[in-house]
Amino acid sequence: MSGRPRTTSFAESCKPAPQPAAFGSMKVSRDKDGSKVTTVVATPGQGPDRPQEVSYTDTKVIGNGSFGVVYQAKLCDSGELVAIKKVLQDKRFKVRLMMSKDEVYLNLVLDYVPETVYRVARHYSRAKQTLPIVYVKLYMYQLFRSLAYIHSFGICHRDIKPQNLLLDPETAVLKLCDFGSAKQLVRGEPNVSYICSRYYRAPELIFGATDYTASIDVWSAGCVLAELLLGQPIFPGDSGVDQLVEIIKVLGTPTREQIREMNPNYTEFKFPQIKAHPWTKVFRPRTPPEAIALCSRLLEYTPTARLTPLEACAHSFFDELRDPNVKLPNGREKPSLFNFTTQELSSNPSLASILIPAHARNQAGASTPTNASAASGRRHSAILILCFHLYEGKLLHR
Repeated sequence: MSGRPRTTSFAESCKPAPQPAAFGSMKVSRDKDGSKVTTVVATPGQGPDRPQEVSYTDTKVIGNGSFGVVYQAKLCDSGELVAIKKVLQDKRFKVRLMMSKDEVYLNLVLDYVPETVYRVARHYSRAKQTLPIVYVKLYMYQLFRSLAYIHSFGICHRDIKPQNLLLDPETAVLKLCDFGSAKQLVRGEPNVSYICSRYYRAPELIFGATDYTASIDVWSAGCVLAELLLGQPIFPGDSGVDQLVEIIKVLGTPTREQIREMNPNYTEFKFPQIKAHPWTKVFRPRTPPEAIALCSRLLEYTPTARLTPLEACAHSFFDELRDPNVKLPNGREKPSLFNFTTQELSSNPSLASILIPAHARNQAGASTPTNASAASGRRHSAILILCFHLYEGKLLHR
């Protein structure tokens, strides 16, 4: 994804481009079969910013929102399907990436991923079926790994939910998307508490905390895990206050100490005293005990008591994925799960012996995380930096 061009010129501009080959230029032609071909100038997502021409065809809208529009297109040189995210520039904020006076939109060329965890889970729910547990493991493992990576840079996503987990159903590859709420959290600097979609909002946010940590992402991930196991959201609150009520129904009333851990400035302690509901009764009878155990370690009132994403990856719930003989239900090989970089392992290098199983360590070039995944790490770094800096000017004040 990172080596793929990021286009800024494909955007419409209010002023004519100063020169034909500069950003802002766009050429339209016809293919042999009469299809419309658009050629623009772009720069790679990593390496030197050397402009190059990119041609694409078969453009169609596949999504839109407050951020702008997402198109699907096919690159002419490779035939690869890509997603082109056209991001509206809000004049109230300075968007620092690829900024020039003639640009109206930023356009990012990204991997095209056809599905989301939300839609896949909804499909099973409507069919009154449960998502096969191996898929729950695959999806959640990759989510925790993505969180471990961005958290290693101090970046908190702040909007983890099934809709933001892109999915290729054939390969079971999951990608975390929508960094529109992401922020690099700095200790001592306040952040807005009204963040994250309600069902997945950590309790410290409901209590109005402004000095929260990236563990709010872990709570959200725990909500996603519970939802995949239950077939419906675990905390379906109708409002911010009702959201806390739904949490209390399961976890019980938080103690004074737990409330202080969530928000030291919160002084209102008048809550009905409700006992915690046993986790084994929250989930269906045949839910794997390891899944319930993992969920209980993620959905903790006290932020510091929650597992880190890397610790979650090492949890016994995911041991099946570390078995070299396990394949996807469709017979395909599992996606790459163990090519950890030094950056990914930086929060707890001692977990490498669990996270990188023997069969992965014994593969050629996979004996050390630095050598095994250096290229992968650089690729993901470029993606992360690109996605994050796109919103940096907007998020510094939130």
